[in-house]
Order: sequence, then C-alpha cells, then structure tokens
Amino acid sequence: MRKYSRIVINPKIMGGKPVIRGTRVPVQVVVGALAGGMTTEEVCKEYHVTNADVFAALAYAAETLAEEKVYAVPRR
Repeated sequence: MRKYSRIVINPKIMGGKPVIRGTRVPVQVVVGALAGGMTTEEVCKEYHVTNADVFAALAYAAETLAEEKVYAVPRR
C-alpha cells in the first residue's frame, strides 16, 4: 500500500483505526458521511478537515478495498 501523508495509523489513537492526521476523525467516518449523502463541503465543516483530507480518505479506502481478497463460500 502506498503511503498517505494525510492518513495515520497509531494504536494510541482511536484504537489504531486509520484517521486524518492531526485529528481523531477516522477514515471510516469520512467515507460513511459521503456515502450517507453529505457533500465534501459539509464533511469538511462538520469534522474540521480539508478537501485534501477527504480525498485522501477516499483514496485510502479505495486502495484498501483493491487489496482486499474475497473468497466465495459454497452454499450447503
């Protein structure tokens, strides 16, 4: 996975979840807010992050999903 300067993972912050640097705002919250219908501007205002932070969170989430392995489980 490539390095993201705006995303940090620290076991002492939010239990090690990826967060926006300098905040306690998890990437999951940013992506979830957008998925829930908030605009980028609304997310920035609500969570006190920048546009660049929001796009870094989306890029991080996309890259994480791209690396995820999914296995089909046969039905019984």
